[in-house]
Amino acid sequence: MNKSVDKKTLRQVFWRSFALQGAFNFEKMQNIGYAYAMIPVIKKLYDKEADQAAALQRHLALFNSTPAITSSIMGISTAMEEQNANNPNNFDTESINSVKASLMAPLAGIGDSLFFGTFRVIAAGIGISLAKQGNILGPILFLVLYNIPALAARIWGLKYGYKVGVNSLAKVQANGLMKKIMSIVGVIGMMVVGGMVATMLTVTTPLKFSMVGATVKLQTILNQIMPNLLPLALTMLVFVLVRKRVSMSWLTVGLLVVGILAHVIGIF
Repeated sequence: MNKSVDKKTLRQVFWRSFALQGAFNFEKMQNIGYAYAMIPVIKKLYDKEADQAAALQRHLALFNSTPAITSSIMGISTAMEEQNANNPNNFDTESINSVKASLMAPLAGIGDSLFFGTFRVIAAGIGISLAKQGNILGPILFLVLYNIPALAARIWGLKYGYKVGVNSLAKVQANGLMKKIMSIVGVIGMMVVGGMVATMLTVTTPLKFSMVGATVKLQTILNQIMPNLLPLALTMLVFVLVRKRVSMSWLTVGLLVVGILAHVIGIF
């Protein structure tokens, strides 16, 4: 008998999704809130404690996206967990987190623009204009105008994320498209990480030396070899240390200390 998620379980996921950022951390961001929201699904689909533990561990991976649109990803995750519970021998569980990782950044870009850059600004403008006049409707309208589209996105996203996932995953698995999708997801993920390193991580050196009466800046030479070479080198160093299971707390403190000392000495 195939296991399936009922409406009651989806409602539990919906209400739990509001706690997405309740345990936000700088190591894996919204992962605890995401795993908390998925607990009803995990309990519904898996009877063995070992399977429940494995599913919970999957959803403790790094996750960060716009809260209002995250329920759509939760709906897709629910559909994938359902597919795994009914066909454990032929389903790649790694694809669950891969799909999450590939969706969270693009949807965050859309969600941030809509909810933080558009709806919140419009709602705040209307609310502030009324509040300045002493009208109690100011804060009320702000909350209503912002939260109605946010709630609609949460409800619709969870419902149709699950529906689309259920209807399409079986076909994707049968046609052998999942491997191709995973390959594409991996490429997109690497592109996103590379873009973040190049645009968000700034590491330069002021070191310079004289050569035949001319002053040569080390940073200029590095830029000629490869732009953003130092940020890339630092990223690869952190990656190697993470692979060696160095504590994230130690890495954070170590980078802060090394950065301060390097700046004081004048290396970076």
